[in-house]
Amino acid sequence: MGKRNDLGWEIYPEGLAHFLKAYARYRLPILITENGPPVTRDEDRWTFIFLHLWQVARALSEGIPVVGYLHWSLLDNYEWAEGFRGRFGLVEVHYATQKRTVRESARRLADVIRRNEL
Repeated sequence: MGKRNDLGWEIYPEGLAHFLKAYARYRLPILITENGPPVTRDEDRWTFIFLHLWQVARALSEGIPVVGYLHWSLLDNYEWAEGFRGRFGLVEVHYATQKRTVRESARRLADVIRRNEL
């Protein structure tokens, strides 16, 4: 068993690589959506993002047609099975006041996007 997020789900970036290789045989563009962990520690969020983007970069270097990566989610939100317990957002939501605070992981992801490199 690997590392787990706050909801007990295993974090397995290599699984994304396996998926990308398996679906490359269709020779269709691949858009990764809703990829993000429910974690309290923002450093864990950034590690998750970085490790998954690294798998995307590897896939691209192997000619796999990944056209994009979308993190889940921009904001902390209500999850149908877990309520407000999981903190998925790049932007923290203080539910009592609805104040939004951009997390450091969002800034780091923005930097990767701006530079177009890990």
